[in-house]
Amino acid sequence: MWQLDYPWLLLLLPLPWLAYRYLPAYNEARSAVRVPFFAAMSRAVGEAPGIVGSRRNLWQLLLNVIVWALILLAAARPVFVEKPIERQQPVRDLMLAIDLSQSMETEDFSNANGEKINRLAAVKQVVQGFIDKRKDDRLGLIVFGSGAYPQAPLTLDHASLSLLLADTGIGMAGPNTAIGDAIGLSLKLLDKAHEQEKVLILLTDGNDTSSAITPDHAAEMAANKGVIIHTIGIGDPSASGEAKVNLSALEQIAKTTGGQFFRAEDRNALDQVYSTLDRLTPHQVKTFSHQPQRELFYWPLGAAIALLALYHLGARLRVRLAFARQRQEA
Repeated sequence: MWQLDYPWLLLLLPLPWLAYRYLPAYNEARSAVRVPFFAAMSRAVGEAPGIVGSRRNLWQLLLNVIVWALILLAAARPVFVEKPIERQQPVRDLMLAIDLSQSMETEDFSNANGEKINRLAAVKQVVQGFIDKRKDDRLGLIVFGSGAYPQAPLTLDHASLSLLLADTGIGMAGPNTAIGDAIGLSLKLLDKAHEQEKVLILLTDGNDTSSAITPDHAAEMAANKGVIIHTIGIGDPSASGEAKVNLSALEQIAKTTGGQFFRAEDRNALDQVYSTLDRLTPHQVKTFSHQPQRELFYWPLGAAIALLALYHLGARLRVRLAFARQRQEA
């Protein structure tokens, strides 16, 4: 569709008619020889004095009106508004924190073929499927063991994120478990995000043994910053030492931040956990609509210039033709 950016300029359309109707004709003063017997001489030759000017030239009047209308139309800036272009932007940032402590090598999960695999391999498979479903969200990855380390910043480049996830290995962050430090590092990375809704998904199979900040204090900091933490426990609560997962602590972290705690005892349960998380953190996108505009003012402006050029060209041709006929008659 097309529209005028300054349609009020069309109110000036009657201006030439008002000038023609109420303003006197322009008379140009020139030097001339006064002839007292001009009227008698005119009657003798059979000619009558004529009145020059555009008031007697209807074609020129019509041309002036059309040119004025075209110039006003060009000044009103006609534009053609094309179909809107929509752009999607994520409104939720998801940070994944995955435990890489030594206990993650325990082979108590099964793959799709029923073969025994370690916990990290099962987590990688399920997390990869979760990443594939979150195409419109910015995702980040933190790995933690004895310390917490950023593996990938918040990004929409999920292909690179998948490669970095595949490169993770058991023990690469240390043999111990630092849940509090993982939460603290996540908060630091999420502080750089501009979106209001920020979510941390923390997965561990152990108990916090090496954090500089306690998980409870880290959870309170997350709650104050508006970060929701969903916790997933996949360890054995009856084990001892580093391999014992503290389910009550994970549940308290989720409760403090308004998140949910999940218990995943096998790969199927872990898969169901991420399916539930996908419903808890649904795809929410902002849609920005922009309608490109194509300028059309040059069409009426070009038409006005072309009409004036044709008129003056025709006037010159008429003069030449009249002069040629006079020469032929002479």
